[in-house]
Amino acid sequence: MKTFLSLTSICLALSFTSCEDFLTVSSPDELTTGNYWRDQSDAEAGLAAVYSQLYHGDTYATSEVRWPTEEYRADIVNLGSDAGNYDQWVALYNFTYTNGNTQFSYYYQDLCRGINFANQVIANVPNISAEQIDENARNIILDEAHFLRGYYHLMLLLNWEKIIIRDEYITETGQLNKPLSERTVCWDFIIEELKQATNLPQSRNVEELGRATSGTAYSYLGLAYLTRAYEESAQKTTYLTEAADAFRQVINSGKYALVSGDNLIGMFNGTNKNCPESIFEAQYSASKANGSRHYSYINQWMGATELGGWDEILPSDMLVEEYMKEGEKADGLYDNRMYNTLFFRCPYYNDGTGKVLGLDYDERFTIDKPVFRKFISPTAEDMQESCDFNIPLMRYANVLLMMAETLNEQGQTGKAIPYINEVRTTHGGMVGIPNNSSYETVKAQIEHERILEFPLESYRWYDMRRWQVTAERMQAAGRTGFDNSKLFYPIPKWELDANPSVQQ
Repeated sequence: MKTFLSLTSICLALSFTSCEDFLTVSSPDELTTGNYWRDQSDAEAGLAAVYSQLYHGDTYATSEVRWPTEEYRADIVNLGSDAGNYDQWVALYNFTYTNGNTQFSYYYQDLCRGINFANQVIANVPNISAEQIDENARNIILDEAHFLRGYYHLMLLLNWEKIIIRDEYITETGQLNKPLSERTVCWDFIIEELKQATNLPQSRNVEELGRATSGTAYSYLGLAYLTRAYEESAQKTTYLTEAADAFRQVINSGKYALVSGDNLIGMFNGTNKNCPESIFEAQYSASKANGSRHYSYINQWMGATELGGWDEILPSDMLVEEYMKEGEKADGLYDNRMYNTLFFRCPYYNDGTGKVLGLDYDERFTIDKPVFRKFISPTAEDMQESCDFNIPLMRYANVLLMMAETLNEQGQTGKAIPYINEVRTTHGGMVGIPNNSSYETVKAQIEHERILEFPLESYRWYDMRRWQVTAERMQAAGRTGFDNSKLFYPIPKWELDANPSVQQ
């Protein structure tokens, strides 16, 4: 999709907070929003701008905005040694942030910009003449824009308790100031956007890799319904039914499959991009042609000092203990996912074969210091350069575990267990849990599986809040700065200053 995204030099940007008069200014020799939308190529480029906001900024901000905002709150990570040099990051980890925190303010801004770009596509692509755009292509582009508009609103709603619904292309300053909407209204809007996107194709050709499909839409639709089911107890049964129906569309499509446990790391180090397990992933490229910057420094941001990284994020003791909780298998190894996620002191990494970027663990580390392997380059040489790793945003494993959770909450525990065991045996190499396991046992097992499966994929915080266990888990982790007022971020100060209709 980065070939697709290279067209974003035409950045149709209109800031939500800007009240300047440039909307009415025209130039005979420059593209404007009035003369830009001419043909299918323009429509594709406009849609590329919508996708561009998946990355949260430039090559550095990809890491420095996304992961501090989404991951530092969770109990499965600790700050790395260098992270202490950035007070805005530390504030996120310690829950001492104010509404002026730069990192979640940038995060919020990027999502709003993506929504704005989507609104421009939705408003203008229908007006392109039939002679200049294939009708099927027009419909796909519009459905993609609705998906992305729903996705960006969803990410806002997962991080802020109330949000502004931006459902129209802003052409005059009077449209800028809108109030926050009630959470139920926001869910209604997001769900309708995702439903429309279920009309997308089931698969994409090689040139379109990374673009949303119907499976992408159904996966996020199921996530939306599942999350909402916990929030609105009176409608829990209805929303669980809708969630199960959405997940079933993905599972029954036959388009996705889990990768083997020994190749799980390939989805996170650039060696197995867009594999059959991938439902939606942000695309990156090593190309620097014509000054393009479609790469990132995720590898160095994630990497410990001993691996040639910057040491910004480390696994918590709790995460390491969770991997070891079930003990070693008959082959003397823990759950396979531990080795696909972490480097740590053990015989496996000290067997003389150089499994830690060409060296044994004890040749790289003078102390026992578990570190992340996810998003780390395969070689020490590659760690010195930028990387082109894709970022998995939705995997088939997530759909299977969410389906299991949905069925368990519906009282269909027996039907939930096979989905858990599919992930456990394929990714973890672990024995399946018994078919007669109780509701409570399965509920606890789902949390365990999700902890092992998704470190650095930004689901842990949303899981804890959905299950209403955040305070308990934060206390257990010694994260004393947390209280329930920190379940959501405050509306950024810049939004409050610019938009008098927002009250918080």
